[in-house]
Amino acid sequence: MALENVVKDIMEAAEAQAAALRSEGEAEAAKLLAEADESVSELKEKEGKRLEETIGRLHRQELSSAELESKKIVLSKKKEILDRSYEETLAALLASDAKAKKKYYGMMVDAAKQVLENPKAYCPPGEAKNLKGLDVSEAVEDPAIEGGLVLESADGSVQLDMQFGSILRSVWENEMKALSDILFG
Repeated sequence: MALENVVKDIMEAAEAQAAALRSEGEAEAAKLLAEADESVSELKEKEGKRLEETIGRLHRQELSSAELESKKIVLSKKKEILDRSYEETLAALLASDAKAKKKYYGMMVDAAKQVLENPKAYCPPGEAKNLKGLDVSEAVEDPAIEGGLVLESADGSVQLDMQFGSILRSVWENEMKALSDILFG
């Protein structure tokens, strides 16, 4: 029986050692699982923050892009309104009645007197009659002139372009900010 006791003692020792190893393994496994859970939790938190930051950045980019597109549309419409205003103003000047045109021509000739004496006036076809009584040496109808006058010195060396389109364009360019403020506040 001594052999049986030895075997029994060895078996008990082996079982005790196996139980201790199993217990140690289970503790190590629990520790590893806890560490893995903690790592997963940290990764989830980091990825969650990164996801929130990415969503926030994309939202800001989208908002910025929408605001830029909105500004482009508004600027395009403002330009369209300014262009239309320019065209309508020029059309109104060109369509002025004879009395208004005679007044405009008189103002142009008076302004030109500061530079030219007794200028020669080039005007649109049919407009020479509106220059009668104004201080010009000659009225020449020129089909190249749409509206307004081109005034020239007696020797032809100096010309003043006082066509409606030229004057309006100059005023328009010099006063664009004020025009924009008036139209759009």
